[in-house]
Amino acid sequence: MNASTRPASRLLPLLAASVLALLPSLSLAQQASHPVESAARAFLERETAGLPGKVAIELAPLDARNQLPACASMEAFLPAGTRAWGTVSVGVRCDSPITWTIYLQARIIVMADYLVTARPIRAGQVLGPADLSFRHGDLATLPDNTLTDLTQAGGHHTRFALAQGTPLRGDMLRIPAAVRQGQNVRVITRGEGFQVAGEGRSLNNASPGEAVRVRMPNGQVITGTATTDGNVEIRF
Repeated sequence: MNASTRPASRLLPLLAASVLALLPSLSLAQQASHPVESAARAFLERETAGLPGKVAIELAPLDARNQLPACASMEAFLPAGTRAWGTVSVGVRCDSPITWTIYLQARIIVMADYLVTARPIRAGQVLGPADLSFRHGDLATLPDNTLTDLTQAGGHHTRFALAQGTPLRGDMLRIPAAVRQGQNVRVITRGEGFQVAGEGRSLNNASPGEAVRVRMPNGQVITGTATTDGNVEIRF
C-alpha cells in the first residue's frame, strides 16, 4: 500500500464509527405508534359521545416499523362524508415539522336495544305493544333507520307484512311526515369541523330518515334527510 492510500484507509473506521453513532438518533426520529393511536382514539370518542347505548372502539395499531418522521403536532379526522359508525378509516395528519397523513382502520360498535317484531305482522296492521319486543345488538351492523323506542312504532300502520323477529325500520311503517311539501324548513349542513344552518322550502313530504328536496333562497335545490324534529340534515 502506498502513502497516498494510507490516509483514506485510516478514515474508514472513523466513518463507520460516526454512522453507528447516528443510528440511535435516526431510530428516535421514527414516529412512535402510541401518540398516533391515542389521537385517533380520542377523536373517535368525541365523535361517538352522543350515540345511544354502549359504544366500544376497536382500533387497528400503527405498524411499529413505520417509516414516518416523528411528529410534533398531529390531528385526527374522518374522510368527508364519513361518520363514526361501523367500520371506518380514521386519518391522522401531521402538521409539524414534516407533513404526512396515515389512516388506521377502526370499528365502532354501538350496543343497544332495538325493536323487532314479536310475531308475524300483516300488511297495514296497526302496531301495539304486544306486537313488538326488544333485542340487544350492535346498531352499527343494522340499517340507519332501525327503531329503538316503542314510541317510534306504536300506533303506526305497517307498509307490508313482516316475519316474526324482523328488526323494525322506519321505512317499514307509515309514519306521519316530519317535513311537508311547501313547508319552510331549517337546513343543517355538517362536515369535518363545521356546521352551517340555513332555511329553504321543502319540495316533498318526508318521514324521519327519508330524503327530502329543498329549494334554497338562491334557487338551488339540495337533497337532505328529514329528522324527527322537522329539520333537514346534510352530511359531508
